[in-house]
Amino acid sequence: MARKALILKSRKKPKFSTRQHNRCILCGRPRAFLRRFGICRICFRELVWKGEVPGVKKASW
Repeated sequence: MARKALILKSRKKPKFSTRQHNRCILCGRPRAFLRRFGICRICFRELVWKGEVPGVKKASW
């Protein structure tokens, strides 16, 4: 679980754009971030499994 202080710090607008750090909107995870959706891979997988992300489904072949 991400620290609350770091989550709040990442939400503030940085002084310089290169200091921006991507974090998951739902859980605050800093790693495995998917830019297209703005969430981490774990939250993305759960939302897809529930069918809450339109146009995405689990692959099987």
